[in-house]
Amino acid sequence: MEEHAELFEKMANSVIAGEAEEANALARKSLELGIKPLDSIDNGFVKGIRVVGDRFGAGELFLPELVMSAEAMKAALAVLEPELAKSSAARENMGNVLACTVQGDIHDIGKRIVCTMLSANGFSVVDLGVNVKVDRFIEEIKTRKPDIVAMSALLTTTAPNQGKVIRQLIQQGIREQFVVMVGGAPTSPGWAKEIGADGYGENATEAVRVAKELMVAKKAGQFVPAKPTTAAGFAGGAANPNAAAASTAPIAPSSAAAVGAGAATAGQGS
Repeated sequence: MEEHAELFEKMANSVIAGEAEEANALARKSLELGIKPLDSIDNGFVKGIRVVGDRFGAGELFLPELVMSAEAMKAALAVLEPELAKSSAARENMGNVLACTVQGDIHDIGKRIVCTMLSANGFSVVDLGVNVKVDRFIEEIKTRKPDIVAMSALLTTTAPNQGKVIRQLIQQGIREQFVVMVGGAPTSPGWAKEIGADGYGENATEAVRVAKELMVAKKAGQFVPAKPTTAAGFAGGAANPNAAAASTAPIAPSSAAAVGAGAATAGQGS
């Protein structure tokens, strides 16, 4: 491993610097040198994305840098993951995520960033896009059976649809099967608790951390689904009007769900 230490360091730095072309080229070079794809991912590129996550969480990096680093990570994985599939070695799957921006909301940027960060950290993510109707999302959940259901919303008028999805899961007797995460500008930890969501993250880095913690509990058989704390929450009532003001961080995008997080910033960018 030491013989490739310099190359691994370059891989990490390409992600930190947000150099997608460089990351892609280094990934290709590693294959030419006969380095196992999993080694390049774990010893090179993943180390870079972790540094980015730490710096972002500390306020040392901002949304543009985060986006560039996430894209660099994707560029490397686009080369390495197909090769992984051909080998017996497989990257540990942290969990399967089904994400969307809820019905009535067309904001996408923040959700995409969070989904990319989750993917870069070992999650398998299916993003259904924006304005996904409640009934359709429920059917997709039942069909795909993800570990984590992630919902993003930018508007106070659409955030209640997060609660409606949870209500449907409860009414159909399948709520306990899924971890539910929510996020976006009008959401907050209090809102997540009110509607009975299991997780919320203030930014993309936090969303990944929360998702990992919840999956550890789920795999250990220790996951206990949250329950709505009020009748309004159970019905998917209006989002707390103070939540939007509380989540004006540069990256509120990190919806706690691998999706919501970026909604606040997403709104500014879409």
